[in-house]
Amino acid sequence: MFIVGNFIAALATVIEYVLLFYMWIIIARAVLSWVSPDPYNPIVRFIHNVTEPVLYPIRRKLPVVFGGMDLSPIIVFLIIIFLRKFLVDSLTRLAISLS
Repeated sequence: MFIVGNFIAALATVIEYVLLFYMWIIIARAVLSWVSPDPYNPIVRFIHNVTEPVLYPIRRKLPVVFGGMDLSPIIVFLIIIFLRKFLVDSLTRLAISLS
């Protein structure tokens, strides 16, 4: 059973790093919204293309624009924090119990 436990532990670690990386991309997107970046810059396009599929449905379903400020990145942050605490910690404890 230790092989399954190790697999689940590795999966939890990968999920945690992906969520952390995505959180930094959301931060970069928020910082870019404060300045006027070149929309044809490949880095700006990458950040926009990676974050827009997650931010757009939140903007569409919830009125998260407050005083001209978009609050959808904060909601995505809260979802990422929840997933890191609940999903990753649960997978880690499951992996420990299987080892």
